[in-house]
Amino acid sequence: MDSMEIFDELARWAHDQGVELNGVAPRSLPGRGIGIVATKPLRANDQILHVPASALRTLDTVRAEVKESLPKGTKVHAILAADLALDKPTSQYAPWNAVLPSRESVSTHLPLAWNDRALHRYLPKPAQALLNKQQSKFTRDWTAIQQSALAASIPKQDDFLYFWLLTNTRTFYHDSAQTAKLAKDDRMVLQPVADLFNHADAGCEVAFTAEGFTITADREYDEGEEVYICYGKHSNDLLLVEYGFVLADNRWDEVCLDDAVLPELSRQQKAVLDERGFLGNYVLDQRTVCYRTQVALRLSCVPVGRWERLVYEGEDGGEVVQQEVDRLLVKILRKYRGKVEDTIQKLEDLEDCQSWQREVLSLRWQQIRRLVNQTIERLEA
Repeated sequence: MDSMEIFDELARWAHDQGVELNGVAPRSLPGRGIGIVATKPLRANDQILHVPASALRTLDTVRAEVKESLPKGTKVHAILAADLALDKPTSQYAPWNAVLPSRESVSTHLPLAWNDRALHRYLPKPAQALLNKQQSKFTRDWTAIQQSALAASIPKQDDFLYFWLLTNTRTFYHDSAQTAKLAKDDRMVLQPVADLFNHADAGCEVAFTAEGFTITADREYDEGEEVYICYGKHSNDLLLVEYGFVLADNRWDEVCLDDAVLPELSRQQKAVLDERGFLGNYVLDQRTVCYRTQVALRLSCVPVGRWERLVYEGEDGGEVVQQEVDRLLVKILRKYRGKVEDTIQKLEDLEDCQSWQREVLSLRWQQIRRLVNQTIERLEA
C-alpha cells in the first residue's frame, strides 16, 4: 500500500469516527515525514479540523486487561504506551497506527533513544537537564511494566521505549470532566489526524472542550501549503529532546548562560546571589538578556551594599553602571563563544555516529553561537 492509499484509508477511518477535515489532509513531505497540507485555499478563522471526544484515545479507552495489570498509581503516559504497544495488526486503530513514525525514525531523532549515548554530552546543559528528567520518567514507567503481568507481553525495554516516545510526542493536553480527577500531567489524550500537524513557533489555534478538539486556521493558506500548529513557546533545546527536531527560525529560542556567567563569579558573590535567589538560570534570547543575568553581573560592578539597595528597589544603577555591566557581559560572551566554537569543531570531527545526530547537534550549537553574536553586536552598537 503506497502513502496515498494509507492516507485515504486513514481519512475514511477518521470520517467513520466523526472526525471532520475541512480543506486539509495528511501528506508525505520529502525528507520530513508526514504533515498536514491545505487541499484548497484557506482563510483565517476557517475551522479545518474537529476531533470529537468519542474519537480520542484516552485512559477510558484503554483495554481493561491493561489497566488492571499495572500497579496502582501508574502514570497515564505509561498506560497509553502499553495499550499502544499491545495493539494487534487487526486493531480498531490500525489505520491510525499505520501513519505512526517508524522505529528507525524514533531511534534516529529522539535523544533518549539514541544508540550512541555518548552523544548526550554534546547537548547544551538545558537539553541535558530535560533529558535527565525524561529518563527518570521512563525508568519509573518501565519499572511499572516490569512489575506487572504485562512484563511477559512487553519483555523488551527498547520496545516499550518506542511506544513510550510515540506517546510522549503525540499526546495533547485535555481538561474535561473525565480527566479532572487526574493529576495535571496525566490529562493526556491521543487524537487521530491532529497528531500529524507539525510544529512552528506560530500556528493554527488549537482549542478543546468536553466535546472534543477544534483546530482553526490562523491565517490564509494557499492550496498545497503545509499547515502548522504551535506545540508551545518552546526553545530549541526542548524541541530537540521532546520532539526530535530544532527549528531554523524560532522566536522562542533562548540560550542558557550559566556556563558562561557562573565561572566568572567569586565564591562570595555566588553565596550572596544564592541567598537572594539570583544564583543561576541566566538566559538570553533574540531580544534581551534576562533580568537575573543583569542582577548577577551588577554584583561585579558595584559594592554589595549598593547592589542590595538596587535589588530591593528594582533599579539598574543608572547609565554608568549599565555600561559597566554591558562591557562585562560582552567580555563573558566572547569567552563563551570560544567554547561554543570548540564544541562545534569537536562535533565536525566526530566519526562513527549517525550523520543526522551529529548535524542536528552542530546546528543547535550554531544557533547558540548566532544568538550570542547577536547579543554582542547589540551591546556594542
